[in-house]
Amino acid sequence: MRRDGDHRGGREKLTDVTAATVETETVPEPEPGPDTPTLHQPKRALIAIGEVVLIALLVPAAVWCWNRGVLHYSYPVPDHPPLESTRFKGNWIGASVALVTIAGVLLLDALRQTVLAVRTRGRKQVDEPDV
Repeated sequence: MRRDGDHRGGREKLTDVTAATVETETVPEPEPGPDTPTLHQPKRALIAIGEVVLIALLVPAAVWCWNRGVLHYSYPVPDHPPLESTRFKGNWIGASVALVTIAGVLLLDALRQTVLAVRTRGRKQVDEPDV
């Protein structure tokens, strides 16, 4: 039984396909000039120090917000131990979580800035020979 696309030998002839072209021309990267930024920038250390100072301010603020968001109540009951209750205020808890999240992101960026501030530039890579 033959179908419309079947040909003898089980192969279909593709007539409208063009050959693949391969471009080997590459554009060389320009050499960095004296004004272009490099990885080794000592001023990044100052940015990292500023971020660490900001983290040191955000963490106590987050603790303060958390403490304002958790309220403990005690109701005395005659002849029984007092009833203990805890009330959570979502706005203060949410603010605390947001401050800790911001502090965490700043910590990661401070680490990145520190690595970029102290990292030296590597040797120039040798061009690979064409084989």
